[in-house]
Amino acid sequence: MTHTVAVPLWLLVLLLAIVAWAALDRLLIPSVRWFLRERANRVLEEVRHRFQIEIQPFQLTRRRVLIDRLVYDTQVVEAAQAFAKEEGMPREVAMARVERYAREIVPAFNAYFYFRLGYWVSRSLAHMLYRVRVGWLDEAALAAVPRDSSVVFVINHRSNMDYLLVSHLAASRTALSYAVGEWARIWPLESLLKSMGAYFVRRRSRNALYRRVLERYVQMATAAGVPQAVFPEGGLSRDGRLGAAKLGLLDYMVKAFDPAGARDVVFVPVAVNYDRVLEDRTLLLDVVPDSTRPGTAGALRNLATFVGSQLWLVATGRWHRFGYACVSFGTPLSLGAWCRQRDLDPRPLEREERFARIEELARELMGRVGAVIPVVPVALVASVLQREPGRRFSTLELTAEAYALLHELEAAGAHVYQPRQDFDYALTVGLRMLVLRNLVVEDDEGLLHLAPGEQATVAYYANSIAHLREGAAPPAVAPVAATRH
Repeated sequence: MTHTVAVPLWLLVLLLAIVAWAALDRLLIPSVRWFLRERANRVLEEVRHRFQIEIQPFQLTRRRVLIDRLVYDTQVVEAAQAFAKEEGMPREVAMARVERYAREIVPAFNAYFYFRLGYWVSRSLAHMLYRVRVGWLDEAALAAVPRDSSVVFVINHRSNMDYLLVSHLAASRTALSYAVGEWARIWPLESLLKSMGAYFVRRRSRNALYRRVLERYVQMATAAGVPQAVFPEGGLSRDGRLGAAKLGLLDYMVKAFDPAGARDVVFVPVAVNYDRVLEDRTLLLDVVPDSTRPGTAGALRNLATFVGSQLWLVATGRWHRFGYACVSFGTPLSLGAWCRQRDLDPRPLEREERFARIEELARELMGRVGAVIPVVPVALVASVLQREPGRRFSTLELTAEAYALLHELEAAGAHVYQPRQDFDYALTVGLRMLVLRNLVVEDDEGLLHLAPGEQATVAYYANSIAHLREGAAPPAVAPVAATRH
């Protein structure tokens, strides 16, 4: 009864793997889920009582349920049937695609990750790299926004730091759901962002079925009151200017909106500006003539060089944070009031007429965003230097012209951020940032001028406030043809 049984090594390994998986599935995974669920519930109670943040039931619904609700939505099923007929494929194949799109889009919001890990990461990184400030805030108007509204933060897009910066500053008021692009669909970043409520968007997709699935998710989240954050420009500003609005996500939100419904949609304009954008030179490669993008090896080498130079500055005690990162929150716009003023119901409108109305809305939103973009020290100094690129300035001349420009901007209604309410200090900070980066140099006579070959980089920062100067205006809306998917 005690015979030895010989088992091939591969079979033994397979059996041990099955036993280990069974133990993990039955014992460890449920324990981990219970642990995280308990922590998430504690965080939910804390944010409800401490910050009066109301997390919407939609955000707390199990992800599998949301996916099923989206997949079997009547409009999505109709779109899948039409797609299958058009492509000559079985309905089941089209529905499988819908399932894949839904799993890609739908987030898995976790309050513990958002308010513990996410808030800690965003706050720590933002304050490590920048002096973070709120430039201007329409406190009374923001306080008057009804609590049951669907709030949409409309943000200009300067840097990938925008996500962390705005999330950190808004964390005491709400939990934002971002629309993020394909750049974030890498492991483990994708899982982390989904746990923080982000949903993924294929910005260049022309697939009609994918667009309908995305549209219905956005409409479901908006109707459920989920606070969202969108970047109407559709991507990072390449030349530093406030870009034109693309209408895709705005169209999704507006086309199903009922002006007489119980829940309003309120757009909050948010404007971001930096003394230094970490991606500036990379972004300029798309607009500077004769520039060539480095390959993967070159990009990694540039990153290593940048990190190494910063670590060397830290080690030698010469490192400074990258200046100021400033965020302003403008006056909200109620979509319900906007529609009632125009006796408008967007739901029955045909495509052409609806897009014309949404263009009008986008123009007003981008105007509100542009009006509150903070004038930070580097942008102010860069604007003076960029006027006459070949000129050499004495410190006195630069100060006088910067001071004149400051008054010109303030007279035009711009919000100028002066650190410590001290103009001389603001000028010192702005000039120091440009000198440390070798964008501005001092010659033997003590005169300041742009470094050779750096005109485009300095203009990038001046362009961030170009629309605030007299006679300049940003393009408010992208060409309609480019926004119709």
